[in-house]
Amino acid sequence: MQAQCPQCSTRVQIDDAKVPDRPFKVRCPKCQNIMTLPGRAQDPAESTGPTIPPVPPPSAEAAPPAMLSQAALERAERAAAGERDAIIALGGPAAEVLQKALEHLGFHADVVEDVEEGARLLEQGVYELAVTSLSVAEPGHPETLAQRMFRMPLDTRRRVFVVLVGEEFRSGDGTQAWAVQADLVLHPGDTARAEHLIRATMNERKRLYQPLEDARRRVEGS
Repeated sequence: MQAQCPQCSTRVQIDDAKVPDRPFKVRCPKCQNIMTLPGRAQDPAESTGPTIPPVPPPSAEAAPPAMLSQAALERAERAAAGERDAIIALGGPAAEVLQKALEHLGFHADVVEDVEEGARLLEQGVYELAVTSLSVAEPGHPETLAQRMFRMPLDTRRRVFVVLVGEEFRSGDGTQAWAVQADLVLHPGDTARAEHLIRATMNERKRLYQPLEDARRRVEGS
């Protein structure tokens, strides 16, 4: 199945084997807009969601459509239901403490070892919060999650709440967080305070970004 995002015109391709019989939702990997698509068994005329424009035949110069993984499809449905997902790419005992803190905050938190897969899902909008370190991969080794995040388009990265953990940080230091392009920095010795710090910083970020989100909704609704 192919569809075209009505907001940014990005073409999205979904494996036919993963298309359910009922209507389902997907998130555009470029602009993060959530689209409602008809299932395999549904008559398009019966759909109650917004109309998705047909996809024109691709030209020779057209970029290939973005492939959405099964995890990304499932995440889009959970997001529509108000559920939240987080990714943790850390080693040691701090990962377990932070996972529990995020679960208390209402997130489903995945501790991952496969950074490549985690980064791909992050780019597709599967996770809205990421916890990792500011580490850099050695030559010849795969990039770290932090390196992959910093290469993402600005609009995609802005939608992810980033927590960086490291001995070099003073927990909650806004200047340090700004310098490393994170929302929150955390010293490993302060993981017991992580739940409080994440909640407070997320509330402050929401307050700061609210005017921008309100303006975006007005533009989209006009």
